[in-house]
Amino acid sequence: MQDLRGKTAFITGGASGIGLAMAEAFGHQGMNVMLADIEAGALERAVSDLRAKQIRAEGVRADVSSRESLRAAALETIARFGKVHLVCNNAGVGAGGQFGQVPERDWDWIIDVNLKGVVYGMEVFEPLIASHGEGGHFVNTASMAGMVSPPGMEPYCATKFAVVAMSEGWAGQLAAKNIGVSILCPGFVKTRIHESRRNRPEGYGPDTREPNPEDQAISGANVLSGIPTGPVAARVVEAVLAGELYIFTHPEFKAAVEARFQRILDAFDTAAASPALAALPKREAPGLVQQQP
Repeated sequence: MQDLRGKTAFITGGASGIGLAMAEAFGHQGMNVMLADIEAGALERAVSDLRAKQIRAEGVRADVSSRESLRAAALETIARFGKVHLVCNNAGVGAGGQFGQVPERDWDWIIDVNLKGVVYGMEVFEPLIASHGEGGHFVNTASMAGMVSPPGMEPYCATKFAVVAMSEGWAGQLAAKNIGVSILCPGFVKTRIHESRRNRPEGYGPDTREPNPEDQAISGANVLSGIPTGPVAARVVEAVLAGELYIFTHPEFKAAVEARFQRILDAFDTAAASPALAALPKREAPGLVQQQP
């Protein structure tokens, strides 16, 4: 997508944080924006704020863990703006903890929102984008936690690694339809993700997590010491216009990612020198491994 003016963006988790910043950034590019969020009050305030900045904005309450909720939000977006060109699957929650101490229903909650919510957003909106033939783009919010996995963040990292993997595959599938896919992998950004439990639905049962003030303080301190949301959103606009697959906002994390990749490469070298595998005939990599667009 190289011409954004007059086109429409749909953004989940759009009432605050990175989602709201992206809405403003794309709005200043001349796009219509539909904010989708589970928090009705915050959604109303966000739409009013964007309109005060001369951005054509609407809002729709949506729960990304429900395919039907996203379908209804998509229909509302088409009714308001006619078409959708850009979808930011941005809504996410944070949960983690020590091994064996993460409540079972927390696993369900974070997978439903962070992983399935992206699947639903892709599958609901891709036919709508493909149908108008004008091309489009998806921005799927992962995290640096989709590149490295610090201890104690396994539920969050599992979902973000999944978003990276799924998006890489979808990029290859959708390129022929003139639909791009980008993976947003920010580090710490000043959002409210450390307060995610404020939106934990009652359907996941009582919150049985044992309070750990030390862990919470560390998490909150890291998030609140992060970069502002505005530069992240500006970086996303750059990447969409350039058709980039990976969107990084914290170059200082490169060394950590390189270290992980080096461990993986070293493990391949170990396998190549393994006596257990030495008798096998030489093989070529199968067609499963393909160059990304």
